[in-house]
Amino acid sequence: MKNREEKTKEKIEFLVRVTDGVMWWIGSIPSLIVHSIIFISAFLLPIFGIVEFDKMLLVLTTVLSLEAIYLAIFIQMSVNRSNEHIEDLKEDVNEIQEDIEDIQEDIEEISEDIDDIQEDIEDIAEDDDDEDHNERARNVMLKSNVSSNKSDIKAMREVIANLQKRLEDLKTEEENANLHPEN
Repeated sequence: MKNREEKTKEKIEFLVRVTDGVMWWIGSIPSLIVHSIIFISAFLLPIFGIVEFDKMLLVLTTVLSLEAIYLAIFIQMSVNRSNEHIEDLKEDVNEIQEDIEDIQEDIEEISEDIDDIQEDIEDIAEDDDDEDHNERARNVMLKSNVSSNKSDIKAMREVIANLQKRLEDLKTEEENANLHPEN
């Protein structure tokens, strides 16, 4: 059996779904058509003598005022949820940026280590000119691996630079969204 808190949460979730549906419908073409038909009908009623013009205006104004109040509430609810979503995204972007900075530091350290290893290999190659062919072949393979690793690191740096640019773009979009929440 559900406790009171779960029931309340379900009711709130249901109301949120309803308001989302209403907001979607209000911003749709069918809503535009229905509202246009209602307004045209309202103004045709006095023309055909069904209702007095003053009474029609009074009822229409009252209904539109109530609709405007509810729309304002729904829009504010939507803005509040959007702000919560933006805050969540902002936190995610900051965490990603921190991770990228950590990865970039690690890559720089690895790059330095590879440079040191390559220097050691070159020193060994110079010192051991009299080594047998197997040893030379091994050194050539190590140099090849170092070059390959350098290429991989360069590619990773480019990926990180692209990610940082994308993060900056996201931050700019977020700042624009915060400056213009109605968009």
